[in-house]
Amino acid sequence: MRKKALIFAIICTMLFSFAACGSEQVNITGEPVDDAYRNYYEIFVYSFSDFDGDGYGDILGMTEKLDYVKEMGFNGIWLMPIMPSPSYHKYDVTDYYSIDPLYGTMDEFRDFLDAAHERGINVIIDLVLNHTSSQNPWFKSAVYEENSPYREWYNFSDKAKSGYSSVNGEYYEARFTSTMPDLNLDNEEVRAEIEKIMDFWLTDVGVDGFRLDACTNYYTGSVKKNVEFLTWVENTARKYKEDVFIVGEVWENIYTIGQYCQSEVDSLFTFPYAQSSGYLAKLLGSTAKNTGKNLATAVEEVEKLYGDTMPAPFFANHDTDRTASILGTKSLPKLKMGAGLIAMMSGSTFVYYGDEIGMTGSENDPNKRIAMYWNDEELTENPPGTTYAKYKLACVDEQLEDPDSLLNYYKAAYNLRAAVPEIARGESEIVSQDNSEVCVIKRTWKGKTVYIVINLNKEESVITTADFAENLEILGTLYSDPEAGKVAYKKGALTMPYWSIAVLSADYEIEE
Repeated sequence: MRKKALIFAIICTMLFSFAACGSEQVNITGEPVDDAYRNYYEIFVYSFSDFDGDGYGDILGMTEKLDYVKEMGFNGIWLMPIMPSPSYHKYDVTDYYSIDPLYGTMDEFRDFLDAAHERGINVIIDLVLNHTSSQNPWFKSAVYEENSPYREWYNFSDKAKSGYSSVNGEYYEARFTSTMPDLNLDNEEVRAEIEKIMDFWLTDVGVDGFRLDACTNYYTGSVKKNVEFLTWVENTARKYKEDVFIVGEVWENIYTIGQYCQSEVDSLFTFPYAQSSGYLAKLLGSTAKNTGKNLATAVEEVEKLYGDTMPAPFFANHDTDRTASILGTKSLPKLKMGAGLIAMMSGSTFVYYGDEIGMTGSENDPNKRIAMYWNDEELTENPPGTTYAKYKLACVDEQLEDPDSLLNYYKAAYNLRAAVPEIARGESEIVSQDNSEVCVIKRTWKGKTVYIVINLNKEESVITTADFAENLEILGTLYSDPEAGKVAYKKGALTMPYWSIAVLSADYEIEE
C-alpha cells in the first residue's frame, strides 16, 4: 500500500508542468522511483502547527499540514525528538517508548504516519542515544537506589573529571549539560535496550528510520569507537526493517566526516556545505570569484570523501543560524540561489521548517526554533528563552499567492528534483568549460544522463553545450531574479541570466 501511494505521488510529480517565481519545468516522463533518496523537511513539532489551541505545536497540527509538505516537493520528514522530556527541545529523554503528552498520543502519531505514507512521505525521528535525561528513571535509580540494575548504564567516577558533573557526592559523565547524563554504550544491557527501542519504533510504530544525534560524542575523542558504534546501530536496525534509513550528525570538517563514512551508516550530513562558514555561503559572497570552479571543487571533494555513504546536504538546521540569517533577507535572489544550490546536490537533501519563507533565527537556540509563520493568527508559542522573534518576509499564505516568492522558488526546486531522479542519485562528473563562474555537473544514473548548469556569475553567461553534449532539451530552470530574463537554448549555446540554474538532458521524452 505504501509503495503504491509513493509511486502514484511520483508519477503525478513527473507529469506536471508549472511556472513559479520565474522558474519553469516542461512536461517530462520517467520511471517512478522508490528508494532511500528523499527530499526531507525538518520539523520541530513544538513550533510548527497547533491544532488543539493550547499554544503549542502538536501531532494533529502537523498531520493537517501534510498536503503542504507534499506540494512543496518534500517526500520525507525528519522530526526533532517527540519522546517525553522535561525540556522544550526534548533532547533529554525520560521514556523512549512514548510520545510527549504536549505533542499528543501514540495513536495520533500512528495516524500521522499512515497519513504521511499515503502521500508517499517517509518519516524519520530523532534518536538520542548519547545521553538520557537526568529525570529518566534509569538515571534516578542509578544514583539513588542501592544495588541499582542501572548503575552500569552510566559512567560514574569518584573523582572530578573534564566533562563530568556531580550528584550525591560522586561524578557522572555529562558532556553536554548536567541534565543530560551520558550512557555507557559499552554496556551490553544498554545496547540490548537500544535494540528494543529501535525495534519498537520501526516494527510496532512504523517509522522509516532515524536521525542520530551527536554521533561524535558516543565515545568522546575516539573516532574509531564512534564508527564501530554507528555500524552496530545500522546493522541492528536493519534486522527489524530492511529498508531503514539512518542519517548521522557528525558536526566536523570534511576530512573527519570522511573517517565516519567508514561506518556502515546510510548517510551523514554535509556540514561542509552548510552554515556561514560553509562552501555554499561563501560562493554567494559579494567578493566571491571563480565561483563555478570552486563549486565544482567542493562537489568533487565531498562526493569523493563520502564514497558509498549518501551525502545529506543542508544549509541550516535547528542548531545553526537559519539560512536567511546567514545570507540576509535584503537579497531575495541570494536566498533563492542558496536554496537552488542545495536542491542540486546529490544525496538526500534536508530543509529546515520556515527556511522556505525566509524565517530568521540566530544567537541562541530558542531563536532558531520559533513559531512557523503560517499567517498572523496561526502562531504557536515561542520556545522559552526566545529573545528575538520577528518575521522579515511574508507568511506562508501570502508567499503561496506570490509566484515570485521564496516559497515558490523552493517549491519549484524540490519538485524539479523529485521529477528528475538523476539529480539526487546520479554519479557526478564535472564538465570542463571556459567560464570560471559557471559550474556544469553531469549526473548519470541507470543509463540516463542529465546536465546541471549553475550560473553563479552576477551577470548573464553563455555556455557552449555543443562542446560536451548534443541534442539536449531543457527539463527545468530556476531563476533567482525573474526580471533578469530567461534561459535561452539555441544551436548548442545556452544563455543564462545571473544566478540561474538549468537542468538539461537528451534522455527524456518531452511532451509537447
